[in-house]
Amino acid sequence: MKYNVSTSFGNFTLSLFPEDAPVTVKNFSTYVEENFYNSTIFHRVIDGFMIQGGGFDKNLEEKSTKEAIQNEANNGLSNKALTIAMARTSEPHSASSQFFINLVDNIFLDFNEETSDGWGYAVFGEVVDGQETIFKIGKVQTGPRGFFQDVPVKPIEIQKITKLK
Repeated sequence: MKYNVSTSFGNFTLSLFPEDAPVTVKNFSTYVEENFYNSTIFHRVIDGFMIQGGGFDKNLEEKSTKEAIQNEANNGLSNKALTIAMARTSEPHSASSQFFINLVDNIFLDFNEETSDGWGYAVFGEVVDGQETIFKIGKVQTGPRGFFQDVPVKPIEIQKITKLK
């Protein structure tokens, strides 16, 4: 199951893992089918860590989401460089639309145990093409904006995500 992600910085392709993270992949796919991600931005970019998007428009206004999903971080997948995982709050089962792409191996984000501190972040796919776009986004200049830190100075728009045949 592959998706093309068109951004204002270039394109990249995701390959998702429905066998390992069925709830998460279905959730992401539903948002894609409903064009939810169109015109959202990567609102958090930390070089040497990750890039995060899928929840805010260019004015940093949060989009209304569906119900949170069950955390599938206990699926055995690791937050390695170029994997995509669900973003969430401190509540383990709070992921909805936001996701992040790891720029480096972030194994400290992996599942350890079913506790508030141990749940980790659910990996559900990886970047299989256009990796240079991911690393280019990771190098952009960022700064504070409103309540946020690490916001790209020039917005990086997710123009459209399309399922590939």
